[in-house]
Amino acid sequence: MMNIKAFTLVSAVERELLMGDKEHVNIECVECCGRNLYVGTSDCFIYHFLLEEKVLPAGTTAFTAAKQLHRHLGFKKPVSELRAASALDRLLVLCDSCISLVGMRSLEPVPSGARIKGASTFALNENPVGGDPFCVEVCILSVKRRTIQVFLVYEDRVQIVKEVSTPEQPLAVAVDGHFLCLALSTQYIILNYSTGLSQDLFPYCSEEKRPIVKRIGRQEFLLAGPGGLGMFATVAGISQRAPVHWSENVIGAAVCFPYVLALDSEFITVHSMLDQQQKQTLPFKEGHILQDFEGRVIVATSKGVYILVPLPLEKQIQDLLASRRVEEALVLAKGARRNIPKEKFQVMYRRILQQAGFIQFAQLQFLEAKELFRSGQLDVRELISLHPFLLPTSSSFTRSHPPLHEYADLNQLTQGDQEKMAKCKRFLMSYLNEVRSTEVANGYKEDIDTALLKLYAEADHDSLLDLLVTENFCLLPDSAAWLEKHRKYFALGLLYHYNNQDAAAVQLWVNIVNGDIQDSTRADLYEYVVDFLTYCSDQQLVWTYADWVLRKSEEVGVQVFTKRPLDELQQKSFNPDDIISCLKKFPKALVKYLEHLVVDRSVQKEEYHTHLAVLYLEEVLRQRAASSSSDASATETQTKLRRLLQKSDLYRVHFLIERIQGARLPVERAILHGKLGEHEQALRVLVHELGDTAAAEDYCLWSSEGQDTPCRQRLFHTLLAMYLQAGPTAPELTVAAVDLLNHHAAEFDAAQVLQLLPGSWSVQLLCPFLIGAMRGSIHARRTAQVALGLARSENLLYAANKMKLKGSAIRLSDQKLCQLCQHPFAEPAFVRYPNGGLVHPHCAASRHRAPSSPSPGTRT
Repeated sequence: MMNIKAFTLVSAVERELLMGDKEHVNIECVECCGRNLYVGTSDCFIYHFLLEEKVLPAGTTAFTAAKQLHRHLGFKKPVSELRAASALDRLLVLCDSCISLVGMRSLEPVPSGARIKGASTFALNENPVGGDPFCVEVCILSVKRRTIQVFLVYEDRVQIVKEVSTPEQPLAVAVDGHFLCLALSTQYIILNYSTGLSQDLFPYCSEEKRPIVKRIGRQEFLLAGPGGLGMFATVAGISQRAPVHWSENVIGAAVCFPYVLALDSEFITVHSMLDQQQKQTLPFKEGHILQDFEGRVIVATSKGVYILVPLPLEKQIQDLLASRRVEEALVLAKGARRNIPKEKFQVMYRRILQQAGFIQFAQLQFLEAKELFRSGQLDVRELISLHPFLLPTSSSFTRSHPPLHEYADLNQLTQGDQEKMAKCKRFLMSYLNEVRSTEVANGYKEDIDTALLKLYAEADHDSLLDLLVTENFCLLPDSAAWLEKHRKYFALGLLYHYNNQDAAAVQLWVNIVNGDIQDSTRADLYEYVVDFLTYCSDQQLVWTYADWVLRKSEEVGVQVFTKRPLDELQQKSFNPDDIISCLKKFPKALVKYLEHLVVDRSVQKEEYHTHLAVLYLEEVLRQRAASSSSDASATETQTKLRRLLQKSDLYRVHFLIERIQGARLPVERAILHGKLGEHEQALRVLVHELGDTAAAEDYCLWSSEGQDTPCRQRLFHTLLAMYLQAGPTAPELTVAAVDLLNHHAAEFDAAQVLQLLPGSWSVQLLCPFLIGAMRGSIHARRTAQVALGLARSENLLYAANKMKLKGSAIRLSDQKLCQLCQHPFAEPAFVRYPNGGLVHPHCAASRHRAPSSPSPGTRT
């Protein structure tokens, strides 16, 4: 694992200041409380220093120690331990198995002489159980007995609270509330001194290594485990963190979040509590004390005292980022949350995420980079600015200072590698497309969409058109110039259209279709222009390009007028007469438009119907005069003409009859005679001139469509009479008459037909007709009988109801009151309502409102 510089080692108290030239005197223990540094020596002295911290111009930290006083405790043994109780202004001193109380400033013993004897070591409870602010809780390990004692230490007295026995002699202790973490002779345990319950942690051998028990946080401890492991344990006896790997001969440990420091005979190692990785190693020989005091880490040899000054976390994180160690930097940044105010942390953490994102981006780790950019709420213009010319010229964006990365542009980042550059641009396209509709884009959507358009155009990406036909914020000047540069003229037209410059858009597309400029985006661009003009609400623009689209293709171009939206047609924005006038130069288009008016829209105007019929007629005549190769086309046009003449009642019949005279169009002439009510003449044309009996039958059918029965019968009887008048000289008409009767029996009055038929015709010949006539007659008779029976039943029901009404008795007396005037009846005359209500005749005649209760209703 690569090292980072998390701490620097700075001298705090030099040997000369502490002990002068006394070679035999060694440092045994240290305590630090604020600026106050206390040192206990092997010759039973306590030294008090005031530390002064200074930041040098180079940015490093230096300490100077000013000696305040020193005092001999009166023993011949070394000072084993020092603990400051700042709330009491007392210093707890362990010397010769006795804990004494001395003043923090005077170092004089308390006048009461309060002390605790028989202690091998002790620990202060930093999470005290009691609520008394004028005492501290102290846990004492007894020298001889396998017991633990809990004391309350006041300013000038001590009081024992609890004594607990242990299965083995305890060697080290740390306290948190009611819980003691103990190093016994062979194992570590958690003991609740309030309940007496204990939890074994793991074994170790005290003869082989020195036990370490260190409280590192609320209800959590750090222990020196087997195999050179620094083990974490909670008061529940479990570990919530992975162990750190120490050396086998660790002497001491300290915690300075988020780091755990360990001291051995040659080094100080620094591990992270966040990922358990070793971060730093500092050479340090002859050290034997390593402790932390309220965030300050002190290490000492037997002759000098040093302070491990942590580098600011931000500096550490930046060093990790500079080394491309993104994951470690992020872990450290998250861990720094507890030491930094919330708002400051959020600003710092977002920036770190953004920096990490650019590191991943530079390594082409795009998925990781995208997530970091999102989490860090990156101003996406920072990313866009790496790509030259993507930001609009009007953008006021300037890069973050200090910069989030070290790259001037994408070319420097990729070192000119075109494949890497293409990958970066593809990522940027994807990322911009994702964020453009989110809150990330708020405030600078124009910059994002303009950059996205430029990337799409440069890469010839299909999404360019999707961007332009949906809501976008592309800036017109920059985008237009870029699209023109990359010859994306169709897309440029879409951009003009989105910015309400339809005239410029259509002219650009017309130039493409005409071949004046080249753009193969759409092979069907002409049809697209027609469709665009069809839905265009600018009438002047439509008229401007109507001639152009019609010259290209009359059949397609006329759709500009025939396929306009229905709501526009209802507003009558285009005058049909103006369109017809425009289409006079384009006969095919004119026919299509008139068909649209007459057939599709059912416009009821004689002029349009007549005009269309004339155009059909002229086309039929022209095709007849042409070569026989046009027969199929003539048949189609002639069919349209006949359908129009049959269905429409609005054209000028006499005018068309004059135009059709001598044109050898008997079917059409027959239809026109029929429109004038000259059915016999029409049938004579079809039967005698054309000789088409099928056409004659069809004429009868469509002419009588929607008419009453007598009208239909007259037409069919007329045709039958015409067939029969020919007599034996025209056997084909005789056959037609038989077929007519047999196929349309329901259209004839059988009695009249039998009088017309020649006596020589056999019954067998007319069998279908006769059967049909009989069935029709019987069906009509039975239907009439059913209707008569139903009418009689209905009449009978009404008669029965009347009898019921007449048969019921009505009781009238002088006590009965009229329901309208509420006066009694003076004579037997009355009016009765269906609900039983009785009123005077004169009241019923002059009634203006119904009685309140009960309502009389309708009179009977």
